[in-house]
Amino acid sequence: MGQNFLVDENIVRKIVAFAQLKEDDHVLEIGPGFGSLTKVLAKVLPTFTAVELDKTLASFIRAEFPQVRLIENDVLQVSLSEVAGERRIKVLGNIPYAITTPILFKLLDERHAVHSAVLMMQDEVAKRLSAKPGTKEYGILTVQLQAFAEVEYGFKVKREVFRPRPEVDSAVVRLTMRPYTGMAHETVFKTLVRTAFRMRRKTLENNLKDTFELSRVSINLKQRAEDLSVQDFIELANTVQPLQGTARTQ
Repeated sequence: MGQNFLVDENIVRKIVAFAQLKEDDHVLEIGPGFGSLTKVLAKVLPTFTAVELDKTLASFIRAEFPQVRLIENDVLQVSLSEVAGERRIKVLGNIPYAITTPILFKLLDERHAVHSAVLMMQDEVAKRLSAKPGTKEYGILTVQLQAFAEVEYGFKVKREVFRPRPEVDSAVVRLTMRPYTGMAHETVFKTLVRTAFRMRRKTLENNLKDTFELSRVSINLKQRAEDLSVQDFIELANTVQPLQGTARTQ
């Protein structure tokens, strides 16, 4: 299923340390595979939940780690709210490259059930998530993630520590969900960010004028989207008015 399994125990221990787990934390592991991360988590936590789609790997985890509450399903189909119950979860996982973005947006969509997430992903994506304004990595994914979560680039992981060996290096990132975003309308914000970056070389005014009423905007619209901070985007989204039929408010 396109998974690359981590085989270096030192890296696994480093991931768990970066997650700053406590014994009573409510933890969800995404894709335990052959249990390299699961094994270390089991030494820290008396019990936790894991989601595994592959039937053979799920059977292995059940047999080797009876203390794990295993959900045999696609994580994108699992309700994080149901997993969390009354306590927000901390998510960990070496996630498949092919579904990194869908997993990230699922975590954001259900962030009321998530405290934080420590995830291993493609290094290029990790750098985009933690990028600063004015850089080539800074874009739609950066702004939308950083608006809803504090993003920390943890450390790089060389491709040599995986089996099978991937074509690129990986990195570990921590997302800590923000309790307050300051947005008036989340849907308007998301539409604004996508529209602003639609043509990166164009100014904000040229990208936004067909979608939003801009007369009340105080931000310099002759800038490009990559020049604005995440807070600038939030303030801009709170100021603009969507033109009829172009962007729905919540």
